[in-house]
Amino acid sequence: MTIGFMEVLLVKAKGLHETDIFARMDPYVLLQYKGQERKSSVLHEAGSNPVWNEKIVFRVEYPGSGDPYKLYLKIMDRDVFSADDFVGQASIYVKDLLAEGAEKGSAKLHPCKYSVVGANQSYCGEIEIGITFTRKEEEYGDYDFGGWKESEY
Repeated sequence: MTIGFMEVLLVKAKGLHETDIFARMDPYVLLQYKGQERKSSVLHEAGSNPVWNEKIVFRVEYPGSGDPYKLYLKIMDRDVFSADDFVGQASIYVKDLLAEGAEKGSAKLHPCKYSVVGANQSYCGEIEIGITFTRKEEEYGDYDFGGWKESEY
């Protein structure tokens, strides 16, 4: 089993459907991978074309168990006086990236656009994401490499 770090570069979104009537959206993204959840920063009044340029890191085991190898992105609109609004979601299959990174030490998906779909599965914009997987190298800590010991003579 290979252990490493998956670094997600959350670049930007474009053409999101506005959920607020009287003001611009305050979007953020909830990122989920195999039981781990991270939250991006909230962009105040960024509207339907937010730019984050933010890095988010997950600890990853490959091959792992459980859910499929998908990174889930859930775009939300932060509201102060009511529950946050769901804007849309996207998912990215990362198994091939992890397999390549486990074999070569690292692998990268350059930033590209993924479709965002709403609750009714209709297109509602796009999100740009880049992903890098880096294998964690073995650490030499508790290993006994042998050697001489001082004698009592």
